[in-house]
Amino acid sequence: MQDKLVQWLIRAAASLPLGTAQGAGRWLGRLIYWTPNNLRRVARINIERCFPHSTPRQRAALLRQTLMENACTLLEMPGIWLKDEARILECIVEGDARTLLQEKLALGKGLILVAPHLGNWETGIHFLADVGPITALYRPPRMQALEAMITAGRSSGGARLVPTKVKGVKALFAALRQGEMITILPDQQPKTGDGGAGVFAPFFGAPALTMTLLSRLVKKSGAAVLFIYMERLPHAQGFKVNLVEPPAGMDAEDEAAAVAALNRGVEACVLAKPAQYQWTYKRFSIQPEGYPSPYRT
Repeated sequence: MQDKLVQWLIRAAASLPLGTAQGAGRWLGRLIYWTPNNLRRVARINIERCFPHSTPRQRAALLRQTLMENACTLLEMPGIWLKDEARILECIVEGDARTLLQEKLALGKGLILVAPHLGNWETGIHFLADVGPITALYRPPRMQALEAMITAGRSSGGARLVPTKVKGVKALFAALRQGEMITILPDQQPKTGDGGAGVFAPFFGAPALTMTLLSRLVKKSGAAVLFIYMERLPHAQGFKVNLVEPPAGMDAEDEAAAVAALNRGVEACVLAKPAQYQWTYKRFSIQPEGYPSPYRT
């Protein structure tokens, strides 16, 4: 019964025009900001941890805007999953991004797109699939009833989705050997069986368990690397593709140095649009031995 209700709500949200979904998201975000709840608490802790030198007023303003932007993402996603591919592509402002991607692919060693949880990352897979063959690593949702709906939506433009398991990692290497694109979300805490271990590296100065898979892919494949994020434009004008060159060191032999470089790349993207980052995620829940989780009450 619960699964059917969630599916009905997703389909209802998918029918909303983009402007309506974003307007409702901002109202929902305001409600979350003014009501005691776990999302607000987690986002507040993350912002305090990552911006310790900002004033309380600045952090409060970022928290409020973050909750509105995150709620917009939540209400936009059903439409991204279920609407016609052509309608999704109409919402994307690509600028010269397609040309840059094609230039990197022309080098012949494949292209790794690093996509932080910034803006509406769900739209990125549709744009990339329109450029060329793309393989995306994904973590199956906790609610199994949603997996078929979400994976169908993400792959509707031709993207190939592979799970965060050994066979998924092999598929990523195979795609790079064929000179294709792959994309990975780099800012989730790795779990056992996710295709590789994690190490602690600074993220805005705080230790964060970070995947080593990306540095392995970069070193072993020699592929080009770009960071990508889909910026939400104001007044329902769509989503702008932003491509960012990686920082030096992602191919370092020293694993800790390579992972630290990855986090610096994520930071650079986040600082461009900090309110559109997913600060509601418990990025620091796993800590080095002897250090408690900052989310414990």
